[in-house]
Amino acid sequence: MSEMRATKETSSGQTHRESVESRVRDFNTLRELGLIAKSGDFFPSVHYPPITMYPEAEEEELLGDFVPPADGVFDVYLHLPFCEQRCLFCHYPVKFGKFGDSVRDETETYLDALAIEMDLFRKRIGIPMFKARSILVGGGTPTLLAPVQLERMFRDFKERVDCSAATQFNFDVDPGTLTDENGEERLRIMRDHGVDRVTIGIQSLDDDILRKMHRPHDVKTALASIEACRKYGFQINIEFIFGYPGQTVESWARMIEEAAQLDVDEIQLYRLKIEAYGDAQGPIRKVAALRPEELPPFEEAIRMKQSAIEILGQYGFKENLRRVFSKKPEHYSHYAHNQCCQLYDQVGFGLTAFSSLHDRFLLNTQTFEDYYRRIGEGRLPVNRGIKRNAEEQRRWAVVLPLKNRDVDKAQYEALTGVPFEQSFPELWSKLLAHGLVEDKGGFAGLTQRGAFFADEICHQFHAEQFIPFERDEYASGPLNPYRVEAG
Repeated sequence: MSEMRATKETSSGQTHRESVESRVRDFNTLRELGLIAKSGDFFPSVHYPPITMYPEAEEEELLGDFVPPADGVFDVYLHLPFCEQRCLFCHYPVKFGKFGDSVRDETETYLDALAIEMDLFRKRIGIPMFKARSILVGGGTPTLLAPVQLERMFRDFKERVDCSAATQFNFDVDPGTLTDENGEERLRIMRDHGVDRVTIGIQSLDDDILRKMHRPHDVKTALASIEACRKYGFQINIEFIFGYPGQTVESWARMIEEAAQLDVDEIQLYRLKIEAYGDAQGPIRKVAALRPEELPPFEEAIRMKQSAIEILGQYGFKENLRRVFSKKPEHYSHYAHNQCCQLYDQVGFGLTAFSSLHDRFLLNTQTFEDYYRRIGEGRLPVNRGIKRNAEEQRRWAVVLPLKNRDVDKAQYEALTGVPFEQSFPELWSKLLAHGLVEDKGGFAGLTQRGAFFADEICHQFHAEQFIPFERDEYASGPLNPYRVEAG
């Protein structure tokens, strides 16, 4: 019996290794075909166009002719840009300090401005109150607020947003803020205000890696935060970063196996980004420049990702939304699904927050000073964005759902006025020929191979000015994004 078990384990291990190495071969092949940058570098496909590429624009030109959805319903995002300390991988502007130990003038000023911004936005588009389809509160560290301020934030929010029909209330949380002397009270406030899903920024279950990331918590605190959230009945999503300096494929695989055995509903994976994809360049670029030998090679990052997929699968986790794995299909972020897959209207409030609407995109200012100045003048803090023309609408309507799940063809035609099959026929044929996409009847999606390289495939649908890397960064193969059809 023991010999049979050992044989099965050996066979399973061999299959795992073969699967991992096949993805590395795919990576190298697709780089030669021009899909992936020659350097092997990575740029996430989060929005279209990417956040860093929006032109300057003011609220009048972006919202002057906006027609709200007929049902008046939006997915709603609220941004709190405060953290205890700077994580080296973070690419967003935040203010640092132990804001959660008491009421601070800085956080009070921000909450004042946040409430005014919501009032300005609803007046600008002519609605008495926002109706929430789903809600996400992110940051920064939203749970860094002192409990009395957290209570105030919820109160201000609910005076302006009708949450009665929201299908999910998401909150991004930090382990230390749920386990300190105020953690229990924060959890109670969140639960009492209807929060039902949390994303815990664990990032690693290795104390040495957490120190390298400059995270304010350790593994013991991370595990305690999971237990605390489970006690309050939240749906729990935990995040991890791979490809970080000091990580190895072996240590990463051991950590993912440990994570898969925790009492959580979802596990989310992020690949380390060196260059900024948000409004502030993270210190990780300096770390990479000073100690490049610590960065795992790109092929190792590919091995880490595929290893995680294999291990999570062994424990019953399946990819539900892209990069997010759960045991039950109903466990996913409604906010992410609604915004990126359904392409519903979404509004965002706070520094660097965005509003992704059915025919345009608005992006708030990057600096606290400009944020407060604009709101003080009775203006929305919007300083970038676009109203999409017909071509950009067709690109946007494929990039977001393809990256995250599948393109609903009927929905695509309703948003663009063009059948999906008529939008990018030459490009789709190329991707089909290389086994990266597939037709699913009423949906168009990625194959298992394509899903692994979802970000790069979505870059194929970018207009030339929004391709993330320069022309000479790509091999001159058939999948070079500068060579695809104009759309």
